[in-house]
Amino acid sequence: MADRITLTGLRVFGRHGVFEHEKRDGQEFIVDITAFLDLTPAATSDDLTKTLHYGELAELAAGIVAGEPYDLIESVAGKIADEVFAKDARLTEIEVTVHKPSAPIPLTFDDVAVTVHRVR
Repeated sequence: MADRITLTGLRVFGRHGVFEHEKRDGQEFIVDITAFLDLTPAATSDDLTKTLHYGELAELAAGIVAGEPYDLIESVAGKIADEVFAKDARLTEIEVTVHKPSAPIPLTFDDVAVTVHRVR
């Protein structure tokens, strides 16, 4: 399926990480989501109910990132993907990337990210 809705660069403060200071102090995470579904019904009807509401998608993802702390960003990405899939049966695939640009790595780097991909 070629149709998709993409949300990139969602910035949310969260408390995820293996180290105690990561859960205590928290940091900013960045989330990208690509949801695959047939957009023909929305395009032909101009009806919001015929598509995935990207505002609600952003709110759901932000709630997970800002919510319960996880040790791994793999868990955060998986939780987002699973929750979005559970809320909308029209989705055929979803890809979620969680970036952790302030990961505790004692070297110079631009980003650390994990991507999960789910197919129905």
